Amino acid sequence: MDTATAERLKRIASQHTLVLTHYGRKSGKPYDVIIWFVVEGDRMFLGTANKSRNWVKNVMAKPNVVIKAGGENFIATVREITDASMRDHVMNLVQSKYWYAAPIMMVGRMLQNFGLLAVNTGTFEVTPQ
Repeated sequence: MDTATAERLKRIASQHTLVLTHYGRKSGKPYDVIIWFVVEGDRMFLGTANKSRNWVKNVMAKPNVVIKAGGENFIATVREITDASMRDHVMNLVQSKYWYAAPIMMVGRMLQNFGLLAVNTGTFEVTPQ
């Protein structure tokens, strides 16, 4: 990643939400969703508690997206993170940034660990172009 893009990511890191424009997996129609995100160094990540959401299904089929946050616009690609330790790392980053939701996230993880709640979480790396 070039230093200009890394600087732009740094500028938006403290924002609470971004607008993710994703494209319908069948229609190709653009859709916007406002979601949480984290930036670590020169990397951006998204997390979801529910991989059944339409934005997730769409980015899995059509990974090209547009990200808007803090006055910055990025054309980017999204890829699912499949490595378990990296997924946990990203979810920990999300939990740290959105500390006010941490109790709910911790209860969810506990219920998943006990087999009382299905694991349907997902994490994604966003790569600006």
